[in-house]
Amino acid sequence: MTRVLYIEGSPNKTHSASIDVCGAFLDAYLTAHPDHVIEKFDAWEEELPEFDADALAAKYAGLAGEAFTPKQSAAWRRIEALAAPFHEADKLLFGVPLWNFSIPYKLKHLIDLISQKDVLFSFDGSGFAGLLRGKKAAVVYARGLSYTSPGSFTPASEFDLQRPYMETWLKFVGVTDVVGIVVERTLFGPDGKADRSRAIEEARSIAREF
Repeated sequence: MTRVLYIEGSPNKTHSASIDVCGAFLDAYLTAHPDHVIEKFDAWEEELPEFDADALAAKYAGLAGEAFTPKQSAAWRRIEALAAPFHEADKLLFGVPLWNFSIPYKLKHLIDLISQKDVLFSFDGSGFAGLLRGKKAAVVYARGLSYTSPGSFTPASEFDLQRPYMETWLKFVGVTDVVGIVVERTLFGPDGKADRSRAIEEARSIAREF
């Protein structure tokens, strides 16, 4: 059975553009693929553990091939459990609002936890290999301003650390089939509504073939 994992990165449940566009994507996807399963991971509802001294010690014990202590083992099992839905899914959908030129700290927290050797990537001394190979991803990027319109005072070449970060991370963990959907000007009344409508239609079109 084909599984889609939807990672929700916004806490703004009522007015979020990324949630709106992701919702339209999933509605269109299920209409086209009614037998597929959607699973949701809300980065704001999940109680993410700290990557603390025990987790860090477990990381280095693993790198050195040493046995875990009980505390290290417990910390690492939690990390593996958080990563499990990414392995189980065939396709990934991310809703990513722009926060301070990059991604929300809760989503970054999740990525920092699960991006570990033998969890989402392998390393044999000569290079890295992502462990999520064969999957595909769609990422909805929501922005209050415009990075792409002509004359933007926040041009993507200087200010966009959101999309490059997500695409670099996905490539690192083995996901190279990635499509992005951008919704901008979410702070700007009618212009923002028009751009959200455009992004919703784009999301529906992409979802049907995703």
